[in-house]
Amino acid sequence: MDAHIKAIAEQYAAETQEEALELLRTLGKIPAPSRQEDLRATFCRDWLLSQGASDVTIDKLKNVICKINCTEERELVVFAAHTDVVFPDTDELPMHEADGKLYAPGIGDDTSNLVNLLMAAKYLLKNRLSTKYGILIVANSCEEGLGNLDGVKELFATYGTRIKAFYSFDGYTPQCCSNGVGSYRYRITCRTTGGHSYLNFGEPNAIQILCGLVEDLYKIQAPTEEKTTYNVGRIEGGTTVNSIAQSCSMLYEFRSTSQKCLETMEKALHEVVEAHRGRGGELEVELLGVRPGNGPLDRKALAAFTEQTADIISNFYTGDIDYAAYSTDSNVPLSLGILANTVGTVLGGLAHTREEWVWLDSLPKGLGIALSLMLLYVDHLD
Repeated sequence: MDAHIKAIAEQYAAETQEEALELLRTLGKIPAPSRQEDLRATFCRDWLLSQGASDVTIDKLKNVICKINCTEERELVVFAAHTDVVFPDTDELPMHEADGKLYAPGIGDDTSNLVNLLMAAKYLLKNRLSTKYGILIVANSCEEGLGNLDGVKELFATYGTRIKAFYSFDGYTPQCCSNGVGSYRYRITCRTTGGHSYLNFGEPNAIQILCGLVEDLYKIQAPTEEKTTYNVGRIEGGTTVNSIAQSCSMLYEFRSTSQKCLETMEKALHEVVEAHRGRGGELEVELLGVRPGNGPLDRKALAAFTEQTADIISNFYTGDIDYAAYSTDSNVPLSLGILANTVGTVLGGLAHTREEWVWLDSLPKGLGIALSLMLLYVDHLD
């Protein structure tokens, strides 16, 4: 890593530490369930405009997009962090501080990373730096759960192959993910006429039919080219102990880092379902969400790209880099063959719980990571 870049990033992070903490305390209270990120989106847009941005919009998926040095023909590099949290709260989120930690639902995933994205963007805006590509600063929606990565999907539907590199700030340091875990998620429902358990004994039972389907789903031989898994995570139905169940449904998913393996599993699922039709019940398969796996990637180029990111992380963090595969917004560009990393910029714990927390003194190092990655794309630094 260039020593000059590190020095600039460290100095800026130190000078703006209190500002970043206040931004975190403010932003961390704003509720943002997936698909209901309106309040955070408005806040981020207005904040970026107040820092000197001239082109900031909120698209139809509630992505906040700030363009820096973008023209219609320029290739683009994206720096993103998601605004949504896993909790359904629509009132102000609870928050408290103790022993150097800030506690709030979603404070690490992904509010702290979002703050580091915004603060790093501020440096580019205030210094009006010339860049090698157009830069998109994106506070994106719909990363969590059944948001299905729809915010980033919309981003790539709009800008497509103009995007040459993508960085998502998400998770905890020292995460440096370049391997996306894709997933397909379904609700499968069986419906029958039902009846009384004694008087109508022998009539089709939706629970029994669906249990047979589950048994055969677990006989599927998953592809072995890449790790591929499947799971029935919830099953519910029926009425009482003395009723033949009229309906029963289950939630089913399969996961893999390989898009090809996901498509193999999709085909196998539908074959099993078709084999169970006509057994006394009607089967309905509802696709709840798709997170794509890795696509046609230039592995050598991706490895070099990722090592460059890891080198920057190592300048701000002592310890082994976490290269594990995760399901993040980077899944979308990786599925399209576009270089992408998901990078954690904060230390904390208990993600996806209401007791989630971050170390406040980890923010400056995380901002150093975020800004250093952006400065890689600056034409020259004084």
